[in-house]
Amino acid sequence: MSEHPHAAAARRGFEDFRRGDVSALLALFAPDAVWHVPGENAMSGSYRGLEEIGPFLRRTRELTDGTYQVELLWAVADDERLVAVYRAQGERPDGRTLDIEQALLIRIEDGRWGEIRAQPLDQAAFDRFWT
Repeated sequence: MSEHPHAAAARRGFEDFRRGDVSALLALFAPDAVWHVPGENAMSGSYRGLEEIGPFLRRTRELTDGTYQVELLWAVADDERLVAVYRAQGERPDGRTLDIEQALLIRIEDGRWGEIRAQPLDQAAFDRFWT
């Protein structure tokens, strides 16, 4: 069985992020996409449109002095949904570290990422790191 095109696109998008090419990653998003981040921390909130999502993604590198990295573990998709589970690692300048798995639950709209819900699998660790 071959990989669904949305899962393959997610692999390319994660590689774009790893290379620091947020502009290439944003090509996967609908112009009016919304990215939701749960929790009680500096990254929590809803980011609407490419003009908010781009800076949000770049901020992960800025707040970690470039140490924030992601590794896609697996992705599954159909024509309307994509689920991507990945490992997120980083270090803050004050020595706090992050090494957790997270999931992205993505609704596809006209072939692009329309609504993205990020879900850290260890919310407490995520909040401690980004607070």
